[in-house]
Amino acid sequence: MRAAIFHQGEFTVAPIPDPVLAEGQVLVRTRACGICGSDLHAAKYTDAFVDVAKRSGGRFQMVKERPVVFGHEFVGEVMENGPGTEGRFRPGTLVTSMPLTIAGNQVLGVGYNPDVPGGFAEYMPLAERMLLPLPEGMNPDHAALVEPIAVGVHAVEFARTTPEDAALVIGCGPIGLAVIAALKLKGIAPVIAADFSPARRALAQRMGADIVLDPAAGSPYAALEQAITPAGYDGSRYAQLLGLSPKRRPAVLFECVGMPGVMQEMFVGAPPGARIVIVGVCMEPDRFEPFFGIVKQLNVQFVLGYTAEEFAATLGHIGAGRIDVAPLITGRVGLEGVGQAFTDLANPEQHAKVLVEPWR
Repeated sequence: MRAAIFHQGEFTVAPIPDPVLAEGQVLVRTRACGICGSDLHAAKYTDAFVDVAKRSGGRFQMVKERPVVFGHEFVGEVMENGPGTEGRFRPGTLVTSMPLTIAGNQVLGVGYNPDVPGGFAEYMPLAERMLLPLPEGMNPDHAALVEPIAVGVHAVEFARTTPEDAALVIGCGPIGLAVIAALKLKGIAPVIAADFSPARRALAQRMGADIVLDPAAGSPYAALEQAITPAGYDGSRYAQLLGLSPKRRPAVLFECVGMPGVMQEMFVGAPPGARIVIVGVCMEPDRFEPFFGIVKQLNVQFVLGYTAEEFAATLGHIGAGRIDVAPLITGRVGLEGVGQAFTDLANPEQHAKVLVEPWR
């Protein structure tokens, strides 16, 4: 089969061996696969990506000396049931899956593993027990967005959000947009979104943000303060100590940038008592002043990924139209276009989510 292979900083399209199905695996023909921000980081900063993945527990199995086929946001078509499967999915069934497969008793990641081809290949060996069929009538390509949207769903669930909250989302790339969609699904308002990119701000509006701001033109933290502060609020220590002031609404802030310095800005800008949820994947050393968190009694939570239940629920939300992912798909390429797509995605005005279609 053909695949877009990443090795030594470059993509090449070449034949690789067809998957040999292990016990319990199904052969799936890749229909479409999204390019993730983590893919961009792994390709541009391979040494650092491999190093930090290894030091943090080996969640990603990428090895810089070996070729790898990226792609962990995928939708595909069942082609063949392998040994030891139950035949739950007939050939032709459209499916998606968390980016994991199972070979015997071994769980293997899909997308950064040199031993398992990801969605930038024509076929993948996926575990029958992990597959989810697409809901009737669902646009198949929308299932390639289940994985990144599930990240936002998980972040919002893990933050224990309630309709009493006011929310601020810093960064409106695909993950920030997923958080916005998940917040609106939970009935949270207002959702304030901030990004320097006009294109991303426009997408934030389409995904349901109530207030969209350019941080260069005005402080998103001031907008959050205004949203949570009732009439007659007195922030003086005397009034707060004796309970003489109406209370502010609870505030929850989502960091969806993943760059050094953003956490410090959020510590400085967040209102006292706020919860800060770190969703953006920063793989570089960062510095912040703990004193801001101490005096404000901030609650800081780091999140990653999603549960199997959240992944399945996200598929249902997208299939039923409760989350509209169509605006996020801004480009499609075949295998030969993967390298250029990685370059183009560096410009937020050009693309949000590019789908790789191996059979294009």
